[in-house]
Amino acid sequence: MDSKIKRIYVPMTETGFYILFCLQKPQHGYGIGQMVKEMTDGEVSISPGTMYGTLAKMEKDGLIVFCHEENKRKLYRITELGREVLDTEIRRIARLYRNSREGSV
Repeated sequence: MDSKIKRIYVPMTETGFYILFCLQKPQHGYGIGQMVKEMTDGEVSISPGTMYGTLAKMEKDGLIVFCHEENKRKLYRITELGREVLDTEIRRIARLYRNSREGSV
């Protein structure tokens, strides 16, 4: 992962994280929104503007790729670069969680 991508995406926003996480299997924007609501018990909701803006940016940056269209909906999936970014973020979150449990200030 080059330094520009790392600077832009690490650490990720919660929205960016969930979008990339959901694209481990091909999905469209509306489906991602539904998955995120379900995973977070309704605590996180991604507006259409944020969803489609983020999808466009991630596609332009090479983190996701358009797969095909289904019922007039564009389906995307994560790329190898996107997987690298997601794995980096998952390790960062795990470290934060581990540190919060292990140590006291």
